[in-house]
Amino acid sequence: MDRRRVLSTILATTTSLSSVFYFSPSRADALVKGVAPPPKKSVGGAEKLKCTNVEECQDMAAIRDDLKAQEEAGGPPPLVTKGGVKYRDISVSSSPDDTNNSDKGEDGNTSNSNSISAQDGDDVSIYFKVLKLGKRSYDGLSGEGTVVFSRGYGLEDDEDKPAQKSFSTCIGSTSNIPALNEALVGMKLNGVRRFAILPQKGWERQTKACDGGPGGGGAGGDIRTDYVVVPTATIVQQEVCLDNTKLPFPSTYAQQRRMAQRFDQSLIMEVQLVSIDNKNKQIPTPTPLY
Repeated sequence: MDRRRVLSTILATTTSLSSVFYFSPSRADALVKGVAPPPKKSVGGAEKLKCTNVEECQDMAAIRDDLKAQEEAGGPPPLVTKGGVKYRDISVSSSPDDTNNSDKGEDGNTSNSNSISAQDGDDVSIYFKVLKLGKRSYDGLSGEGTVVFSRGYGLEDDEDKPAQKSFSTCIGSTSNIPALNEALVGMKLNGVRRFAILPQKGWERQTKACDGGPGGGGAGGDIRTDYVVVPTATIVQQEVCLDNTKLPFPSTYAQQRRMAQRFDQSLIMEVQLVSIDNKNKQIPTPTPLY
């Protein structure tokens, strides 16, 4: 009787122990109570703010643009040509090795080709972008705007890559828009310059009926960044003032349509001077900076 009781006790103990080991979690699956580890920090200790919805993302983008505009506003003010065109040199000259472009003059001294600047009457080639003003442009030059048309940056359908095509002209030619003739004077080889184009210095016909945009004799303000959508009939009427003989001018239909909606606004043109035929001296053509 005692033997049977002892065997039953051993059997019950063995069964309970096996059930405990079977149902107990492994060490890897066991729950550990405590404080979660802190999130990883980026290199340098700077943490990037993250937005959780569309409104927050838009607000953060606006704040970032405002800070960038304030930083640019703290820089040097834009320069002005004799004709009143505002400009800023983004890069005066960016030749990788000045000594490679140096020549000896008649006096035996070494003169650098980058010291040659474009002057009135020189034949030049440029890459350019005509831009709509950015929303937060505080001076008519700052901010990144929409590209209306370009040449040499590989942005258009007829360009497979940058530096494939360029625009060649003579500084001072009556075929050019006045702002371009003024802004090119004084530029160095491979220099990049951004300048403002008021309608009267751009593609607007010089007639009294058309002189009503920004900077003109009529109403319109000094700087106008955009227009509200207007009926097609009004656009057709405005196109009467578009002078398609002034260069550079868009070559494709899509570019021309964009230009027809923007020519009577304040625009920005960014040019890179890639060659100068100065005193019958031809300088090699560099590649675009960006």
